[in-house]
Amino acid sequence: MKNSVANVALLGVCLQMMSLLVLQANARAFLVFGDSLVDNGNNDFLVTTARADNYPYGIDFPTHLPTGRFSNGLNIPDLISEHLGQASPLPYLSPMLKKDKLLIGANFASAGIGILNDTGIQFLNIIRITKQLEYLEQYKVRVSGLVGEEEMERLVNGALVLITLGGNDFVNNYYLVPFSARSRQFSLPDYVVYVVSEYRKVLRKMYDLGARRVLVTGTGPMGCVPAELAQRSRGGECSTELQRAASLFNPQLVQMINDLNNEVGSSAFIAANTQQMHMDFISDPQAYGFVTSKVACCGQGPYNGIGLCTALSNLCPNRDLFAFWDPFHPSEKASRIIAQQILNGSPEYMHPMNLSTILTLDSTT
Repeated sequence: MKNSVANVALLGVCLQMMSLLVLQANARAFLVFGDSLVDNGNNDFLVTTARADNYPYGIDFPTHLPTGRFSNGLNIPDLISEHLGQASPLPYLSPMLKKDKLLIGANFASAGIGILNDTGIQFLNIIRITKQLEYLEQYKVRVSGLVGEEEMERLVNGALVLITLGGNDFVNNYYLVPFSARSRQFSLPDYVVYVVSEYRKVLRKMYDLGARRVLVTGTGPMGCVPAELAQRSRGGECSTELQRAASLFNPQLVQMINDLNNEVGSSAFIAANTQQMHMDFISDPQAYGFVTSKVACCGQGPYNGIGLCTALSNLCPNRDLFAFWDPFHPSEKASRIIAQQILNGSPEYMHPMNLSTILTLDSTT
């Protein structure tokens, strides 16, 4: 009798391992790093002011509840997962992220962070990018415990990786206050060179940890978000200084990615021109079905660009008519436009190739 029970238990373990391996073979892990544009709830588990766990965040999410995403509904990682035909990876800090859920991937992103560790200090406890990479190492150990070292390496090497950083290093650091520490230390061109050089170290570390397909987004048009229009614009024009920062940073980011690809001998890193993706609908919102690209759906003050989006804020009745959901973040509809360009965009948007091309190439190897 005891042997029978032991045999049944062993069979159960074997079947569980086989199901994990089948799941892994059929799904491509998706690993997400970065800031509030891609955070899907990690900050809900932290003592921080950078959080989206209150109404009306999530008003158009399937549950109609806040999830920690800085969106009225889905964000860009969700939309990429949708295209991959699989569930969005869970926040790394979620207690639900265990067993087979680990094989789908993980989202390590944390609102408020930047490339530099001194970015976002006003938000208190956030997961800085160095810590996110430490969590990646921890994730690898956890996956290895499930499927073994060799299968774990295959999963990480084959994973699709998305990283979104840079905007906060300007908005929430260099330009956070007049005469900020970084603006006294660096001229803007020198600061951009420094930030890009630090980003290179992050991406190289990611490669050394096994990432082989990394989508790297540039900054959006930082001077055109409702928060900056509210603070810096007189007649609705984008902030010249922040737009200058974006125009310096993004081309240098692409050049750095080219150099890094040459160094590693493959197209491991893909540059997504999110500045141009945003500018398309900011410049001509009506062409994309928006009534405005200047006023946020949720907020208060000029352009609904002051303060946080809360239950007391102005709230538009139809989020699909607004390019911006809150003072800093795109609406789900705008995110869908960006995700579509990531998937199918021309070389102007995706360099050296778009995500659809990547998926086709990788399916044949």
